[in-house]
Amino acid sequence: METLTRTLEEQRKEFASRKFLATPIAGIIAWLITGIAGMTLSPILTVWTLFIATGSIAYLGIVISKFTGEDFLDKTKPKNEFDTLFFLTVGQAVLVYSIAIPFFLIDYTSLPMTVGILTGLMWIPFSWMIKHWVGIFHSVVRTALVLALWYILPEYRFVAIPFVIILVYIVTIFILMNRKKTMPV
Repeated sequence: METLTRTLEEQRKEFASRKFLATPIAGIIAWLITGIAGMTLSPILTVWTLFIATGSIAYLGIVISKFTGEDFLDKTKPKNEFDTLFFLTVGQAVLVYSIAIPFFLIDYTSLPMTVGILTGLMWIPFSWMIKHWVGIFHSVVRTALVLALWYILPEYRFVAIPFVIILVYIVTIFILMNRKKTMPV
């Protein structure tokens, strides 16, 4: 019933005032594991590592959120419709594996590109939710860099692409941590 007493705009302001660090930190960890696997493991083990690590980002984010003070599963907070929308964008990111898998079956080296780009698309609606450009920055820069590296460094796709995604996450975290200074919520 708490949701009914607050307008969507009030819920958006509350949602936008959060840190949003847990998910990018989880992304850094998952892509770091993938990049290290690309440097040290056989192609088949690297592929499995990429699937498992990137597929675990949401779950890892839930655990990390307890340490960042975000606690995604805190049942004592009032219900916020933007939490629901955010989790739906996470679900959307998981569903894009249905695009990545068929291409992977034709060319396994397509996997870092397809997963790297497609799972990064959830940042676009995130920008709308918080009324800040950080999500658009994340998606556009991530897409451009991943695509460029896929063409420029074909022998290092499982290393270069994960590490450039990590770089984009680091910049994104910096922007998120400093956004209140530049944009009132």
